[in-house]
Amino acid sequence: MTEILNALVLFTNFVILPGATYGAQLALGALGVTLIYGILRFANFAHGDLMAFGAAGTIGAVLLFQAIGISIAPLPTAIIALPFGILLACALALLTDKWVYRFYRKQRAAPVVFTIVSVGVMFMYNGLTRFTIGPDDRQFGDGERFIIKARAFKEMTGLSEGLAIRTSQVITLVIAVIVVVALFRFLNKSRTGKAMRAYSDNEDLALLSGINPDRVVMVAWLIAASLAAIAGTLYGLDKSYKPFVFAQLLLPIFASAVVGGIGQPIGAIAGGFIIAFSEVTVTYAYKKVAFYLGFESDSLLQLLSVEYKFAISFVILVVVLLIRPTGIFKGRVL
Repeated sequence: MTEILNALVLFTNFVILPGATYGAQLALGALGVTLIYGILRFANFAHGDLMAFGAAGTIGAVLLFQAIGISIAPLPTAIIALPFGILLACALALLTDKWVYRFYRKQRAAPVVFTIVSVGVMFMYNGLTRFTIGPDDRQFGDGERFIIKARAFKEMTGLSEGLAIRTSQVITLVIAVIVVVALFRFLNKSRTGKAMRAYSDNEDLALLSGINPDRVVMVAWLIAASLAAIAGTLYGLDKSYKPFVFAQLLLPIFASAVVGGIGQPIGAIAGGFIIAFSEVTVTYAYKKVAFYLGFESDSLLQLLSVEYKFAISFVILVVVLLIRPTGIFKGRVL
């Protein structure tokens, strides 16, 4: 029984907790992508770099707070700095819509044109982020690092394996739950949220009903930018802030949105966890878990190395597009 518990603790440490945390981060990112697609009907390839910019704004606020001695230890300062990152991301998204996307909306450009334009916006965001904060990696997770430490868990339980729960993991899951609940209440209960859903379902009928399209678009960008800043900050807090990584995260984020059903918020959440656990479970080495379960192996029992984790997202995305392009919850075809 002890060996099974050791295997379970080991699996929880390196698969369940990282998968749930990563899944929450992908889900928040995919919600922003699916919201913009549902309202504006185009795939926003600049979303990953909008996450990077929002996280950079949070880091700037963290550095300012630390310089003047403001802290909420043992929690990370990033929690109280996050609103500043959200404000900067929202401002950038609204300015981009005003100066770039609005022009193409007035021209009634095809969705593919918007997608191509978003690629240009992506490079602009990337350059702006590197100009403001630089290309170097940054650690900004101050405060208490662990809620439960592996050594303390071992001493408490007498097991060979220790369970380590990081503060950033719990913060990610708690904030993700709060944000998702708030978003769904807004979309289902508020007048503006109902207008957004009506506009997404049938644009012409919504306009005939007196819904203001400019207001719907503005609110959509505000929500998407807020989700981007939150997801980017939580990802950087959990791991480290690397400006170039967020461009790579765009693939699993889009895969999450498509797997769940593009345009379906609940699908974005489900897709985020599916992609996250697929990446984590396929790239984890199960040799030690197998040892605790009574199986000896000379190999690592690892299907793919960690370097190939983004390839898993790509494979899942291609398979879903070929077999079920509407995704799990029957969203729109990308």
